[in-house]
Amino acid sequence: MNRTVSLEIIAVIFVVIIALLFVVSALTGINLWNPTNVGLASALLLSYLLGIVHGVTPDEHTWPITFSYAVGSGTTKGGMKAGLIFSSGFTIQRAILSEIAYFALAGIFLTSSVFGATYVVVGLVMLAAGLYIKQSGIYLHWHFIEEKLGSYFIHRKSKASMNKELHHTRNPVLEEIDEGSSLRAIPSKMAFIHGIIAGFGFGAFAIIVYTVLAPSMPNAYFGFLPGLLFGLGTMTMQIIFGAALGTWLSKIKKLSAKGIQFVSRSISSDVLEYGGAIFVISGILILLYPGLINVGINTGIKVHNLDNLGIGFFIVIFAVVIIGFLSYRRAMRKATSLSVAAKKQTSSAR
Repeated sequence: MNRTVSLEIIAVIFVVIIALLFVVSALTGINLWNPTNVGLASALLLSYLLGIVHGVTPDEHTWPITFSYAVGSGTTKGGMKAGLIFSSGFTIQRAILSEIAYFALAGIFLTSSVFGATYVVVGLVMLAAGLYIKQSGIYLHWHFIEEKLGSYFIHRKSKASMNKELHHTRNPVLEEIDEGSSLRAIPSKMAFIHGIIAGFGFGAFAIIVYTVLAPSMPNAYFGFLPGLLFGLGTMTMQIIFGAALGTWLSKIKKLSAKGIQFVSRSISSDVLEYGGAIFVISGILILLYPGLINVGINTGIKVHNLDNLGIGFFIVIFAVVIIGFLSYRRAMRKATSLSVAAKKQTSSAR
């Protein structure tokens, strides 16, 4: 399948899902934008539908992370597994906070300090995962940091070797591939932990779940259900999203299986590493300047995550679109040359 066609199909699927949500909302009379006066049944249905919207729209707490783990798998099944495991942690966390919200205690989590701190922790975990894949120690490639701290914390290798990396004459990741080794796969437990941490992020969806839906439950025994169903709605879309990404990568026909593995894990490690860095920087800025979370571009679209394009939206664009695209191009060039060389070597051996 052609890669461009595959991406178009993925885009069409997401547009169709959003359209169907509007149809369901219109037929049932459920207000996905600003729900009020909800009963038990409508609150539970609304929670699940909001979760689907959350999973299908660009969200910094889900897309960069699911993208990284799903792409790193390089297969349809692996992509589905990545989406499932990440969103399982996310769902458990949202269910717990929903129960807390029933007792009107969720306000302590809906602050700019928690928002910024969540960004920082999510970013650090992303960095750790990206570095784990590369097996080469912390490799942020920021020259000032590497020159000052590299010999102690970053590059435990000779000064000559580090200077070559600083001057872009060697790359330990690509050299390991040339030598026949491969980038590591990310352990599933890291995706699960990431999901739990990401669940502390808040936005319009969390505010609706914690301040409207959870308090509407008849008693404390039902308090966790809005968060649980919201998480399950998000999980539904993350599994589909992960499967689509895994399928797309597995259809790169001009690469060998090893080449696909290299490309998928290269993209995954770069998005996690550099995306994690931008998360940390953004979190620190929010902690210093809380007003940043209210800055955005108003689109007029009555869909949460699309109505106001704020810092979270641009993190998604940077981490998934820009870093993902640049990493894909670089990895494809390297993997294609390695695959061609492997084929020539196999032919000459015959």
